[in-house]
Amino acid sequence: MFKSIFTNSFGILFSRVLGFLRDLLTASVLGANIYSDIFFIAFKLPNLFRRIFAEGAFTQVFIPAYAKSKHRAVFLAHIFSIFLSIIVILTLFVNILPSIATKAIAIGFDKEMIDLASPFVAINFWYLPLIFMVTFLSTLLQYKQHFATTAFSTALLNISLILALYFSQDKSQNEIVYYLSYGVVIGGLLQLFSHMIAIYNLGLFRLVCGGFSYLKVKFKKITQETKKFQKQFLPAIWGNSTAQISAFLDTWLASFLASGAISYLYYSNRIFQLPLALFAIATSIALFPTIAKYIKNKDEIKAKVFMQKAFWFLAFLLSASTIGGFILSQEIIWLLFERGAFTNSDTLNTAAVLQMYMIGLLPFGLQKLFLLWIYANEQQMQAAKIATASLSANILFSLFFIMPLGAAGLALASTISGFVGFYLTIKAFGVKNFFDILLCKKAIYLIIGSILFTILLIILKDLISVYI
Repeated sequence: MFKSIFTNSFGILFSRVLGFLRDLLTASVLGANIYSDIFFIAFKLPNLFRRIFAEGAFTQVFIPAYAKSKHRAVFLAHIFSIFLSIIVILTLFVNILPSIATKAIAIGFDKEMIDLASPFVAINFWYLPLIFMVTFLSTLLQYKQHFATTAFSTALLNISLILALYFSQDKSQNEIVYYLSYGVVIGGLLQLFSHMIAIYNLGLFRLVCGGFSYLKVKFKKITQETKKFQKQFLPAIWGNSTAQISAFLDTWLASFLASGAISYLYYSNRIFQLPLALFAIATSIALFPTIAKYIKNKDEIKAKVFMQKAFWFLAFLLSASTIGGFILSQEIIWLLFERGAFTNSDTLNTAAVLQMYMIGLLPFGLQKLFLLWIYANEQQMQAAKIATASLSANILFSLFFIMPLGAAGLALASTISGFVGFYLTIKAFGVKNFFDILLCKKAIYLIIGSILFTILLIILKDLISVYI
């Protein structure tokens, strides 16, 4: 288990380091203004779909269905064909009428801003069909316990964007956004190519091709499997995407705030996503195929053993990340972004948003772990109900906090929704099962360690403040 987790974590860390380098360059070149807001808006929707699909939702529905299928090759070919067709049609619609899509993403933009942003939204949206194909192939790789390609492939997107920034550094800000937008598409092509190589090397290329060859002949044999998959898919997507939809909602509401608010949310959320992806998402991706197989074989005891090990692994790492991110928020933003067009005022505003996000790191991260149990038991509708309650809380508190706290209030509302989702997930998992995991000596170690770590960071903050 831990070998797979570390493979995922190292790959994600490598990709995120490049991602932070990309954001550092973006902040330096574009700062936090109208053009940075436009690019983040343009990249937001396809990136939202990437997170929903690539970070568990599609995998958590497809793997159990694929494992139980009697005609796996045909089943995967059929599912691929349906989804890719829908996504391509959606992408063409966005490119034909980009202003409608832009208005949907940033309803607070005026007509001039929408006209300015629409071409970039159309270009960036081509990343969506590419990343779906990447996700589909990565799911097959995960079933074969191969995680490295997917974990490292995001680095290709970041490299593409870094090169786009490098070659456009002497251009106008409008041209820079064009370079970045085409860099997104090129990065998606590179990710797809790397996954196709991995599929070929693992001998899965023949399986994929065979599925398409026999699709028409054996289509009727997978009718019931397909219906069951389709019935579970929408609830699963909805149930596993609360954090991403919350972030999208933040951007949507932030378009009503002063210029720069969208960028503050973006930069702070990028930092928040690092420990979430590095620890929680990496663990859930690595653990899910094993948990799903144990549940399929009716061996819940072994599944719970793996859950317990993963819980304490995540609890220690996410607690440390939460404390560190909250106490050192200003220092982190200053170190990463305050240069060029990114001012000290931008640092203070972004740090305030980051603190609100970091409070929710532990519940968001641990919820991903316990959702594995729900999905492995094919309780997608239960997960959808949890997501609905969590998202409703986010909307309610966003409207309540946006006026007094601005962008920081939107981040706080997202955090509160994370606590709501975690509480309901634990109820679905079983309160007794949760306390069986929680009540042990490791809980004492966690509390003592957190207190000592907090004291250490406060001392470190005082020392760093001398140099800022």
